Formats: sequence, C-alpha cells, structure tokens
Amino acid sequence: VQLQASGGGLVQAGGSLRLSCEASGLTFSSYNMGWFRRAPGKEREFVGCDSRNGGEYYADSVKGRFAISRDNTKSTSYLQMNILKPDDTAVYYCAAHGDRRWKRIPESDYEFWGQGTQVTVSS
Repeated sequence: VQLQASGGGLVQAGGSLRLSCEASGLTFSSYNMGWFRRAPGKEREFVGCDSRNGGEYYADSVKGRFAISRDNTKSTSYLQMNILKPDDTAVYYCAAHGDRRWKRIPESDYEFWGQGTQVTVSS
C-alpha cells in the first residue's frame, strides 16, 4: 500500500493550494481518509477527515477554510486549502483507515500514511 501526497509549495497569505493524496494497493472506496500536519517545532495535529460513506470533519483551526473531497475512480483524496495563513505552514500528511468510525479517530488507528508534502505560507 502506498499513499503519495503532492501539491505542496510556497504561497502567500490569503492564497490557496490543493493537496492530493493518491492511493495504491488498497480499495480506496473502502477507506476513510485523514489529513494531518506537523508545523516546525510542534507535534503532528489533526486537520480533517472524511468518511468513505460521505461526510467531512475538520479541526476548528481550519473549519470554513479547508475542504476534503475524494475521487474514488482515481483513488485520490484532496485537501483544498483556502485563505491560507502563515500558521498553516507545515508538512501535510494524508492517512487512511478502514474502521467503521471516522470522526475523532486516534492517529494510531490510521493504518497507512503518506510521506508528507511541505506547505509554506509567507506573510
């Protein structure tokens, strides 16, 4: 199983980026997807997740600015990030799990992880 995250880069505050996470080696439609980030000097934190059956859930810090979507035909999860702030600077990771639950899932319950993609927001 492999999760390949891409789409990171340098953007000015107020700008947008869309991250992609392409999965291989698993039946993508059977998995719930999560996005996490690790800012410099901080622990990895939850950003948002979606359910394989529909529905999204976000951390308060990104609610209203970020949106997760998926294309099961392409085995790809997307994280659309709008109105970016310097505090959003981090390495972003995607992850997958097949549990029936999909909200507030501990990081340790995610089965597969991508390698991370760097997002830098300049002020």
